[in-house]
Amino acid sequence: MANTTQNKASSDETESVLALQGIGWLKRKAIGLATITLTISEKVVDGVTHIDISSTATGGIQGTAEHRELDWLERPHEDHVFGSLTGQNKWISNSGADWDALDDFQKEGWLDEKAGPNGETHILSSATSKANGWTAIQLWGFTELNGIRYYTRKVVITKGSEVLKVRLFYDFQGASA
Repeated sequence: MANTTQNKASSDETESVLALQGIGWLKRKAIGLATITLTISEKVVDGVTHIDISSTATGGIQGTAEHRELDWLERPHEDHVFGSLTGQNKWISNSGADWDALDDFQKEGWLDEKAGPNGETHILSSATSKANGWTAIQLWGFTELNGIRYYTRKVVITKGSEVLKVRLFYDFQGASA
């Protein structure tokens, strides 16, 4: 199990992204004020990596839960913040067709850390909200900023012709007992 806390000073603002995703003003403001801590656990079942992430906001307020199976199968997910979603997840490397299909913004600045079972460097995650008409493509991995290593998510959100990009940096505290 690992814990990581969002580094708000280094991360991009999320207000416009959350608005594009249909999150109401009050909830956006609450999210913007909160510091988010992720508790991450990983296991392999029948050769497929499963990642479970629970988020907790400042004051112990329970956030969203992410359950990712890295096999690129579409799965429905109900989320109290983002609503009904369909998602896909998999390991990828920093070369090849999956990498080439990413936005240039998502390809820059990564550390070359082999985290996947076959030496992959990143997790690719796609989520679509049919009700709100958006798709979010996330790339997860590790970056270095001002000499500090961060767990990072680079997200490109598309809704119609509008495209927003955001970098989320997390202070990676590593495994806990």
